[in-house]
Amino acid sequence: MGFLDSVLRKNRELESLFDLDIFYETNQRAYLKKLALETCINFIGRTISQSDFRISKSGKRLYNDWNYLLNVRPNTDQSAAEFWQGFIYRLILDNEVLVILSDNNDLLIADDFFREEYAVYPDVFKDVTVKGYTFKRTFQMDEVIHITYNNEKLTKFMDGMFGDYADLFTRMIETNKHSNQIRGTVSIDATQSLDEKNQNRLQEFIDRLFNAIRKSAVAIIPKLKGFEYNEVAAGDKSGRSVDELAKLKRDLIDDVANILGIPTSLVHGDMAEYETAMKAYIKFCIGPLVKKIRDELNAKLISRQDYMNGMKVDVLGVSEMNPLEVATAVDKLRASGVYNGNEIRMKLGDEPVDNSALDEYVLTKNYQRAAEQSVEGGEEG
Repeated sequence: MGFLDSVLRKNRELESLFDLDIFYETNQRAYLKKLALETCINFIGRTISQSDFRISKSGKRLYNDWNYLLNVRPNTDQSAAEFWQGFIYRLILDNEVLVILSDNNDLLIADDFFREEYAVYPDVFKDVTVKGYTFKRTFQMDEVIHITYNNEKLTKFMDGMFGDYADLFTRMIETNKHSNQIRGTVSIDATQSLDEKNQNRLQEFIDRLFNAIRKSAVAIIPKLKGFEYNEVAAGDKSGRSVDELAKLKRDLIDDVANILGIPTSLVHGDMAEYETAMKAYIKFCIGPLVKKIRDELNAKLISRQDYMNGMKVDVLGVSEMNPLEVATAVDKLRASGVYNGNEIRMKLGDEPVDNSALDEYVLTKNYQRAAEQSVEGGEEG
């Protein structure tokens, strides 16, 4: 600062104007993180919310209280679709989700809780908080639904990357603004340095002048004696285009989607190779997630003895194929005798029906053994 001080001392008027408010701080683009997370997590949440949770025994669906809670109304304030979308959002964002059953038989997603872990005994959940209310009782592991996603919170894992993207995005916006900003010089006929009062008045006038130019399509600038405003060209106008800013946001969403196992083409609505992307999405993203949920529901809602007797919870409606799209394959499976009609119905997400014809295995003539020869229509020589 020694060199700068010497320069300012040579020009006291410059020294007084040097304190004018012409600097600003760089803002953090926190909405970039929100945009990427909301886009990808809600994409998965909307998929899971379409699931149909079926409790069955020996292939026959059971309709009980759990069927109503899981598929219709988990609690007094949420529908099933809203509940499961919020369930997935909490699971992925916080790496774990806890659902408790209240005394009124409502399924509630905990906003906060403390988990006390034990090596031999079931873990205990304390200070469970839902919508600002903290339960005084403790919950055992075997009486709650608790699922973990990965080994570390997604937000914690990605904080560094989001910080880098935010800095880069902010710099690109600043560069774009800088290359397209309106610049001007103000000349003042002053024989002496400005005192603080006149300096503030000058700053206010310049601010009003700038706002008039910035906000209005047509700005009229008063011509004052001893005050002259001149607009100058803004140097390099190449800057960063809006397309580059949009590409940066797209790249950030792509990184989050790749971590979660979502094909980027699905997130952005690209229809190229849609079928391939959808198969990969179901297999590598939704499939493992559905299995986690199914395993947890079977462990907590079905006793070991009932499970051994054929009772189970299935999660359907997401990975099943459209019957109209696989009609040819269905016909081949049925005609070859590999599956009967009810088994094919279950693979397509439908319930088996009480029809003895669909329980039979059929085999068309085209699949008869090679050693067998048909003599129909022929004569023995």
